[in-house]
Amino acid sequence: MSTNLASLPKIPELNKRLLFTALMLVIYRLGIFVPIPGIDPDQITQLFAQTQGTIFDILNVFSGGALEQASVFALGVLPYITASIIMSLLVKAFPTLEAIQKEGEAGRRRISQYTRYGTVLICLVQGFMLAVTLERGGVGGGTLVSAVTNPGIFFKITCILTLTAGALFVMWLGEQITENGVGNGVSLIIAASIIASIPGAFWNIIRLVQTNEITVLGVLLILIFLVLIVALVVFVERSYRKVPVQYPRRVVGKKVFGGQSSHLPLKTNPAGVIPPIFASSLLIFPATILAFADVPFIRNFSDLIFQNVFVYNLIFAILIIFFCFFYTGIIYDPADLADNLRKNGGNVPGIRPGKKTAEYIGRILTRITTIGAIYVAAVCVLPAFLQKEPFNLPFYFGGTSLLIVVGVTLDFLQQIESFLITHSYEGFVKKKGMKGPQRYRF
Repeated sequence: MSTNLASLPKIPELNKRLLFTALMLVIYRLGIFVPIPGIDPDQITQLFAQTQGTIFDILNVFSGGALEQASVFALGVLPYITASIIMSLLVKAFPTLEAIQKEGEAGRRRISQYTRYGTVLICLVQGFMLAVTLERGGVGGGTLVSAVTNPGIFFKITCILTLTAGALFVMWLGEQITENGVGNGVSLIIAASIIASIPGAFWNIIRLVQTNEITVLGVLLILIFLVLIVALVVFVERSYRKVPVQYPRRVVGKKVFGGQSSHLPLKTNPAGVIPPIFASSLLIFPATILAFADVPFIRNFSDLIFQNVFVYNLIFAILIIFFCFFYTGIIYDPADLADNLRKNGGNVPGIRPGKKTAEYIGRILTRITTIGAIYVAAVCVLPAFLQKEPFNLPFYFGGTSLLIVVGVTLDFLQQIESFLITHSYEGFVKKKGMKGPQRYRF
């Protein structure tokens, strides 16, 4: 990998893509510091100080600190992710939508357009909630002074439209990175938001050491834990199960082709960082709505779920495991894999082609997905328990953040490496004086 990265200056196209990706991320970070019109900056810090330890902390981390600054990007990409989850579930539930998705590129564009419509609706709901919070001076009618200079219907409309426009612009930035840059744009924006909070986290740890609220041994335990988690994530994300595949020999003229053994690589964690992102988004949306309820029964129910560490993390882990299986089922279809092997003349040794091969691949996928789901859930919820008694370790970014940052970084480097390998292959073909279509002829 280091040898390939050394060749970056020699590939103008890749450099342009990297610069474009960096430019889009810089634009996103600059937008974090643009406040919503009509906000009193002196009250913002006090207002969001009372939301510490609640679901709003997660929303603030995923938005890169935009929420606590009442930025136009306060909603971030979570409305788009929530809409994507809902649309994915609807596609599986309604055959009409599934048929549209299978129409090729045109069908996928229609589904993407429906997802954008859903994003707008979610932005309007969450924008209204945030506008009410700013006017009240807190969640559920707190005692703080309003953070709005001129409260009223005009501010609510302005705030909702501003937040919706900001979220749609962030969604557009993510799509531009995916199409014209390197990596998945939405994942990179979330990772950039989390990385932006790391310097503040280390500064807080230094402050705790200076005030004797944590010992140097505690800091070493935190660093050791972080290193172990990063090593575990790298190991699992780069590991895969090899399904042996045998190709028969074919005689074309005087040449013999095939007759070789290969393998079908199946990742240990096929879903990557998607399950924790989906699970967090699905929890944040109802939590945001329940936080504003003034009915005692609803507020008690909300506190039971979202303020209780054990209950919240149990639900979070269940959602992660569900989305691991759900997303793996979307990207891997055992029947399609078995059919592709049969069409290419390949077969799994000892397994009959067709239905039996599909069942064999399905069993393997179920086993490795189970391992991957347990691993993802454990990494995401373990730091939350270490923050409580008797450990009391001050983690300022949890396992979900670590998993997203490391996973997105690995995917980013892998895409760069794939681009370099493709470029090296094309350069080799050009040096040999071979034209594109001719190199596939026998």
